[in-house]
Amino acid sequence: MNNAVYELFGAIEEGTPEEYRPMFEVNVFGLIETTRAALPVLRRSAGTIVNMSSGAGVAGGGGAGYYNAAKFAVGGISEALAGELEPFGIRVLIVKPGPFRTDFLGRSITMAVNEMPEYTADSRKHYRGTHNGNQAGDPDKAIAVILRAIDADEAPLHLPLGDRARDRRAKAVCLPRQY
Repeated sequence: MNNAVYELFGAIEEGTPEEYRPMFEVNVFGLIETTRAALPVLRRSAGTIVNMSSGAGVAGGGGAGYYNAAKFAVGGISEALAGELEPFGIRVLIVKPGPFRTDFLGRSITMAVNEMPEYTADSRKHYRGTHNGNQAGDPDKAIAVILRAIDADEAPLHLPLGDRARDRRAKAVCLPRQY
């Protein structure tokens, strides 16, 4: 299970390379290197790779663009892995949780230092301050669902968890095309 994560709260214009590059190192490149290290063993014994993406990896949102990009990357890498590893009997599960009661909003988020008044830094701080520890999702229930998916004969590739993640996926997938 690849679950290392942190987020940079800030508009794209506010973020600096010193802030967003380490986030990609953890969320994307860390996942790649951990997976690459595990594959020689997994190819001999099969199994399931569980990569934690996010509902934010389904649809982007203001103030979270860098995090959205990292989680979209997790999804793309995981989809490619699923095709590459299927002949070896290795499955990939992309978990896309919405907000869950973890310390994610506490120690796992940094705010862009270059806060610009044109953007909504105060609303991001308010969200973080009021939702940390009050998220709707129950981590114990999420773990049970993930374990059931791993044990299923035909596990899904994508596993949205929680109402918010399912709603984001439904909106992203089901919107009519505009021509």
